[in-house]
Amino acid sequence: MTTFPRLAAFALLAGLVTACSSGSGGDYVAAGQNVQNTAPLTVEQLSAKVGCRPRMQVDAADIRTGYCKTSDGEFFVTTFSAQAGKDAWMDAAPEYNPHLVGNLWTVLSSRKVLDQLKQRLGGDLHLTDHRTKQMRTVGSG
Repeated sequence: MTTFPRLAAFALLAGLVTACSSGSGGDYVAAGQNVQNTAPLTVEQLSAKVGCRPRMQVDAADIRTGYCKTSDGEFFVTTFSAQAGKDAWMDAAPEYNPHLVGNLWTVLSSRKVLDQLKQRLGGDLHLTDHRTKQMRTVGSG
């Protein structure tokens, strides 16, 4: 089985970062997201939309991450219980890995896989460093 060791390590690290976060959060909201009018989806619901039954990697009250492998490729689906947790994850997100971002969720994988998943999940494709908040996004369509 092919895996993404860096992505798996990042998913676990992100869980720790979020768990240790002060909860002060930032003011980051993904472009094109209307957080108030969209009910957050679970790891299982997001995964089901792309034909996957996730293998849970992190299952905590504030962050959940599942690993999926489909005909589209391999990816990690992460959901957050609060915007502050998502903000902490976004601040720690590696700039060399693009990710798809929605309402209290992210999907981490290669650009090729994310382009395919975006068609079914929606969200915004983030391609650069969030720490400077100078990002390039490919908006919801």
